Amino acid sequence: MINKFTIVFLSLIFSFFEAKTQTADSINAKFVIKKAIIPAVLIGAGLLLNNDQLEQDFQTDLRNKVGNDFEFSIDDYAQYAPIAEMYLADVMGVKAKNHWFDQTKYLIISNIITSSITHGLKNLTLKTRPNGADFSFPSGHTTFAFTNATVVYNEFRQTAPVLAYSGYVFAFTTASFRMLNNKHWLSDVLVGAGIGILVTDLVYYFEPLKNFNPFKKTENLTFVPYKNVEGFGIYFSYKF
Repeated sequence: MINKFTIVFLSLIFSFFEAKTQTADSINAKFVIKKAIIPAVLIGAGLLLNNDQLEQDFQTDLRNKVGNDFEFSIDDYAQYAPIAEMYLADVMGVKAKNHWFDQTKYLIISNIITSSITHGLKNLTLKTRPNGADFSFPSGHTTFAFTNATVVYNEFRQTAPVLAYSGYVFAFTTASFRMLNNKHWLSDVLVGAGIGILVTDLVYYFEPLKNFNPFKKTENLTFVPYKNVEGFGIYFSYKF
């Protein structure tokens, strides 16, 4: 059954498209709508499946196939892989759409927006996870992974297509193992993926803080953030 939340969310999506069409003089509405088709389908499908018996049966069958004791935490690490890919490509000199600082800027902005949406929805819906824990909808891991993958796609789709699409392999792996590990339902990962793709594409379209780059003239200097069990840090490289 489609609940009131689903109807409201779908209405917001259609309202978004209508608003973009009406403001075609200021932005390329057709381009925005084209970029929004895939994430809109993902979000729409997720909303239709949300709390439906179909996704409950799917999750039960999935766990029966892998075993009810199955757990493999690759999803905790795969979500970061697109970020590592991007900065490694920068260090290796692979041509990207933007300067490394702009990449970082759009990565941070995209993740701030998507995480805010995701956590807001978690607190609004209060959906129970398959394993009985709280805050299931949508999947934060999946949102984060697809946000990062979409940043990589936007940066390298013109210059290194294989690299550009490879981020989605890690994102798909993250989403799949969130379900295999009994942490999320199918609707959780579908909506999470849609949010990550849609918001990031919009960030790259509007390019917030476009002219803010204090490192623009330091092409030989690259900072690479990293994360390990001890916390966060930064590596940097300089080409002489």
